[in-house]
Amino acid sequence: MFDETRKYLEKLGLPGSDLWDLPTSGATFPDGAHFRIEVPTVNTAEAAAALLERAKELGVTVNRVTETYGMFRHTRQEIKDYISITRDHGAQLIMSTGPRATYDTGATVLSSQGIRIGYRLRGVEQLVRAIEDIKRGVDLGVRGFLIYDEGMLWVVTGMRNDGELPADVVFKVSAHCGHCNPAAFKVLEDMGADSINPVRDLQLPMIAALRAAITTTIDCHTDNPPASGGFVRTYEAPEIARVASPVHLKTGNSVVAAHGQLTTAENGRRMAEQASLVVEMVNRFFPEG
Repeated sequence: MFDETRKYLEKLGLPGSDLWDLPTSGATFPDGAHFRIEVPTVNTAEAAAALLERAKELGVTVNRVTETYGMFRHTRQEIKDYISITRDHGAQLIMSTGPRATYDTGATVLSSQGIRIGYRLRGVEQLVRAIEDIKRGVDLGVRGFLIYDEGMLWVVTGMRNDGELPADVVFKVSAHCGHCNPAAFKVLEDMGADSINPVRDLQLPMIAALRAAITTTIDCHTDNPPASGGFVRTYEAPEIARVASPVHLKTGNSVVAAHGQLTTAENGRRMAEQASLVVEMVNRFFPEG
């Protein structure tokens, strides 16, 4: 069915359908790894320290720590603590930019229609402030930023290209943007995204189709909080690693209620334990990964 439309998608370099045969990706990170472990919703430096110490005890490498409370809500000292903790454990730090819609004065985001806005930026002033948030982070030593707005991605990529931001800054597109098809991912790749997070409930053939469309790293949740669906996909992690490589397997924040909450040291330890389960499953069922 729909052969002409499918052929046109293929002409554009996109898959003509979701990839039900679940092909092995064949691509890897530059060091040859198929997957890395990302733990999101690590929203205090205390939680970051506990996460990474517990992961070390469990023999699990956490490659990326992502903060989602809002960088502009952290003191300069706490941001420096995040940087020091993650650097000492060899983990990449991603901090979330704001002020985003949920922290703005607009009421639409609080209504039944609010999901359509997500965390995007309202008006030029909020765009300017979000860019200033990145500049503040850069001044303190942060080099990885979580982006919630496609327009902002376009602007900050231009700033990076023009030398207005350091060449080594990394932009990760959040799942809160709501992207979930290969065409959207291709647009984000063309706009300079360094990694892209699809919505959390995509099935394996859909994830495989995303990989067929782009070369950029994909960030896939293997579990998430009840507030965003509560999916725990630990047994699917090996197949996600195989079909989406290079991929960050996002794990651990199923132990908290929602993405925007402040997290404790105990949360951090439990996140590390959930991450260890994901690594166990990948090692068992995708041992070549």
